[in-house]
Amino acid sequence: MIERLRHATLFVLYQLTVLVGIVAMPVALALGRFGLTPPVHRAVDSLGEALEETRASTA
Repeated sequence: MIERLRHATLFVLYQLTVLVGIVAMPVALALGRFGLTPPVHRAVDSLGEALEETRASTA
């Protein structure tokens, strides 16, 4: 039961992080002109890995 809750929570966080990344795209493009990169990809990658780990452990 707790694993399902954890998996659902990670899935929601992953989806929200992807949404924030999409919404922040204009800001990221503007920062790219100055040679800066926002760290959204790190959050997406970390949550994606955690989601895959819980998916593997519940299967």
